[in-house]
Amino acid sequence: MDERQLRVLRELGELGSVTAVAEALHVTPSAISQQLRLLQRSIPVPLTERAGRRVVLTDAGRALAAAAIEVESALARARHTVTDFVEQPDGEVSVAAFHSAGSAFFPLLLRGLAGAGHPRLALSDEDVAQDRFPALTRDHDLVLAHRLDHAPPWPRTVIAHTLLREPLDVALPAGHPLASRPRLSPQDVADQPWITVHDGFPLMATIEAIASVANRRLDIVHRINEFAVVAEVVAAGGGLALMPRWTARPHPDVVLRPLSGVQARRHVDVLHRPERTARKAVRTVLAELHRAADTIRATRPRLPDGTGDQ
Repeated sequence: MDERQLRVLRELGELGSVTAVAEALHVTPSAISQQLRLLQRSIPVPLTERAGRRVVLTDAGRALAAAAIEVESALARARHTVTDFVEQPDGEVSVAAFHSAGSAFFPLLLRGLAGAGHPRLALSDEDVAQDRFPALTRDHDLVLAHRLDHAPPWPRTVIAHTLLREPLDVALPAGHPLASRPRLSPQDVADQPWITVHDGFPLMATIEAIASVANRRLDIVHRINEFAVVAEVVAAGGGLALMPRWTARPHPDVVLRPLSGVQARRHVDVLHRPERTARKAVRTVLAELHRAADTIRATRPRLPDGTGDQ
């Protein structure tokens, strides 16, 4: 049995005829009869009987019709509960982000959504390989992910909004001889020791592009994913590195220089499953992420050659 069949049985008990039920529900009498037949198949005793030319309820039918009222009431309460949940402005919203995006976006989210009446944030750091970001949408409402400018798009199982198209710069110690140049080429940096991310993470493709353009294999001496740690190692003379221009925290002893000759930019995207934005609270946080991206772009540093973007 299902809700429609119980509704038909209830209306038949109140209105007294198949024709009247059909008129009330704006369907044909044959459709009403079909629903009654389907319901009868799941019940071991007769629910209706003939009374002259009319179809009326048996005692079992009247008992089930009464129970149908309780079922409809329970379903109505369930729908109202779901509606309240969907429209709740201060519901909990879970947001996951890779480290540098979390460092840049999380404080702005917390400040922008502080106070009563705003969504309650549940923040999580998730530093995973690029192909694992979509799977995180199973456990989180919104997922901040990154991919390179020329990388394949995210799968159609998720919705993606681009928050930033962020340049990737070469990070050098402030006293490095190359730091005096306003812009660097792959040939300038190919003979230096390098600090890179682990295999499977987006920045590796740009490292490989630098090696390809320079026509030599780079000397990779350290593998570090966390940019705050990378900056400390660069400052200590451990090698050069690629670092995002806007979302990595500046280091007083590290300078950034734009890289020419290769595509050196990444997308910072927010991913979610389509049904997540049915909730008002999730839509509110998504809008706040876009405002935070505008703030990050507006306060981006200017490099020595005047570059603010690529």
